[in-house]
Amino acid sequence: MARRKKGLPIHGWLVIDKPLGVTSTQIVGKVRRLLNAQKVGHGGTLDPLATGLLPLAFGEATKTVSYAMDGRKSYRFAVKWGEATSTEDLEGDVIETSTHRPKKNDILQSLESFKGEINQVPPRYSAIKVDGKRAYDLARSGDEDFEMKSRIVRIDRFDLIEMRNKDEAVFEVDCGKGTYVRSLGRDIAKALGTCAHVTELRRTRVGPFTLEHAISLESLEEIGHSPAAEELLLPVETALDDISALALSETEATRLRHGQPLSMIARHDLERIGDLVNGDVFLATENDKPLALARFEKGEVRSVRVLNL
Repeated sequence: MARRKKGLPIHGWLVIDKPLGVTSTQIVGKVRRLLNAQKVGHGGTLDPLATGLLPLAFGEATKTVSYAMDGRKSYRFAVKWGEATSTEDLEGDVIETSTHRPKKNDILQSLESFKGEINQVPPRYSAIKVDGKRAYDLARSGDEDFEMKSRIVRIDRFDLIEMRNKDEAVFEVDCGKGTYVRSLGRDIAKALGTCAHVTELRRTRVGPFTLEHAISLESLEEIGHSPAAEELLLPVETALDDISALALSETEATRLRHGQPLSMIARHDLERIGDLVNGDVFLATENDKPLALARFEKGEVRSVRVLNL
């Protein structure tokens, strides 16, 4: 006999404005207890020293987490010129210093070279795996031999917001998946002939989620486990705003729900699928209710993840 899952079968998204000094995992655990939820995951880890948007997926929404993480992210961050640290933020030891302080015009000109697709080397203190081990574990163990490989990331916007003083500047960036803000701070400093580390980091957007959707952990604790807390949940499909949707008939929905492919080669079917091309993933719906993530391939629709709502 299968063991009964603890907690309530809650489905949807809740966006927390993560405070300073706690881990994403700690937030997940606390919110799970507050709402007595069976299953909770998060859409993108934030470091303990970072604040801002931490979207939490409940129940069937966990099947859509990758779509939230693949979306555009926005950050506001501050860097301190003249000191590089081992972790590229406030947690690490100072490993390099410089007396050079960049001027505003030089910063503005340098920003242009960081827009579009760029090569970026992730921080050594990051969760990326190197030969099967987390980079931060290798770094903490004192292993100096491992190498972080560069990869291409996308920067859509990179703006200087203010220069607080000669030692500190504030930036905002819109970027794609896999971008490390700590590396941006490191690299722009290097381009300006100095060194730096990130002193503040706040995430202001994750895919379709913005600060307008967010609630503080303190406010959620005040509400506690009540109908008011569940009313804060956003629909499962919120993370899928950027993908196409296709309405299915009851018969089609039943077939897809049971893992059977749907043939979409008749003229009226091709008109229904519109701009979908081979390999596209979309949201299949029945009576305006999310049914499954599905893929259109070789004239057929096949389920990728069925949403049991």
